[in-house]
Amino acid sequence: MIFGKRKKGLFGFLFFSLVFVLCAFSCTGRIGYGVLLWSAEHPPIPSGTVLPVYVRSNIERVWVAGIPEEFRTSGSRIDKFEIPLAQLEMAGSRRNARARAEEFAPFALSYAETLQDGLPIRESPDNTARRVYRLRMGEIVKIISPAEGVNPVGSDGEPLSGLWYQVLTNDGNIGYCFSYRLRLFEHGGGTLAALSVVEQTVADPDLDRLLSRIWSAEYYGAMLNSRRFDLEELSQKWGFDPGQDTGIARIRTREIDRDFSYTAIRPTGARSWRFDGAPLQMNLRSDSTLAVQFTEPGGILRTLLFVALPTHVDDLIVQESLRRDALFNIIYERGPAFTSHNYGTIVFSEDGSFTWTGNDLLIPQIIPASALGSGQVNMRLFVSASLSNRYTGAFTLQFHAVNRQAVDVNFMYALDNQGFRLEYVPDTSLDDIVVSRRASSPLVLFFFRDEIAVTTPLDFDPSLDLGFDFYDLPFDLDYEAEETLENDFWLDFYE
Repeated sequence: MIFGKRKKGLFGFLFFSLVFVLCAFSCTGRIGYGVLLWSAEHPPIPSGTVLPVYVRSNIERVWVAGIPEEFRTSGSRIDKFEIPLAQLEMAGSRRNARARAEEFAPFALSYAETLQDGLPIRESPDNTARRVYRLRMGEIVKIISPAEGVNPVGSDGEPLSGLWYQVLTNDGNIGYCFSYRLRLFEHGGGTLAALSVVEQTVADPDLDRLLSRIWSAEYYGAMLNSRRFDLEELSQKWGFDPGQDTGIARIRTREIDRDFSYTAIRPTGARSWRFDGAPLQMNLRSDSTLAVQFTEPGGILRTLLFVALPTHVDDLIVQESLRRDALFNIIYERGPAFTSHNYGTIVFSEDGSFTWTGNDLLIPQIIPASALGSGQVNMRLFVSASLSNRYTGAFTLQFHAVNRQAVDVNFMYALDNQGFRLEYVPDTSLDDIVVSRRASSPLVLFFFRDEIAVTTPLDFDPSLDLGFDFYDLPFDLDYEAEETLENDFWLDFYE
């Protein structure tokens, strides 16, 4: 029994002795060299310094590194100190560490102070990339290196001045931040002049979700619901940008283009926020609807609605372009040439262009005298439900013109066994891009497929100098006669 106790005591002694030896060895034997990324305060060692590293503690989340002779306190026997894991980059050998320090040298002493509350650090150098951290006003970050990225756009449509930087926060978050709302400065070691912010960021999941989404003009949502897209409107990408990367919120719609400089976004109530330093506030009415209020110069409070679409605007543009191409291809494949005894011959080309000759009867009442005999087909129009049983769709013929500016003439069209039927659409029949009603005296044009015109396509160069002036024909069209016989294919023989 006594022997058993002595045996256990011996084993315990050996175990603790082994632990002591290992600890002593780990604290005296280097595991490699690293480069200090964030300057140390005690002792005051500048970032960019090569340090010998002895221990890595994943529990304490620190490195134990040696203090170079030139930074030791006179008379002190302390030759090691602890560094947070994120603030030292391990390089392995001394040679590798010196090479990394040389590469890091241009920005080794560079830091930045945040000039905007909520400024995001992103996963990549792009203001649409995922946000990994939100900075507080006055918070200090370490500049690691410049990065190639996409600069945010200012109110004039031009990229803002500044650079993307890879940055490191004091507590170890790393990512990319745009410099427009940063104040860069150099620091050689010791206590930073502007301390890292003590105040903790209050979690605001609603604001985080709001800032992560793209807010488009309300009528984009109406387009999506009706499936009637105006490419010209979509391409403008009207909407509201909170500007968390720049500190400049921006409203862009058909009627308004305004910028609001601010210093912070602060909550004012449930799902409501104000922009400090700007007459601007916003309220999340639903997960996909945002109300933005601002004060106009006259003191009038105005509210605009914006929506978060379930798909990106660029995807909608692609889908609508494909839809229009498909509709035009049907017309092209059923032709591509159509002839009318009264209104000439239309020849469509695979690239979306057209030529129309022999249309003198339509000039100038329908087709302006300045229009030339060719142009582009734009399948931008839609027909209302009340007209969809009569017509397949609608398009705009964009004629090349003498003054070099396109002349638009709108038509509804129908393809049937008899041929190709067009009905002129005046501007008074349009509600934006929808043909809502017929003209009071509709003009209907009938064409049949022309095999001869297909084999002898017209080649017209709109840049040619024609050498003569256009003139108005001295007669008017008989709209009523055309309307009464609109279902008669042989209307073109009626004179």
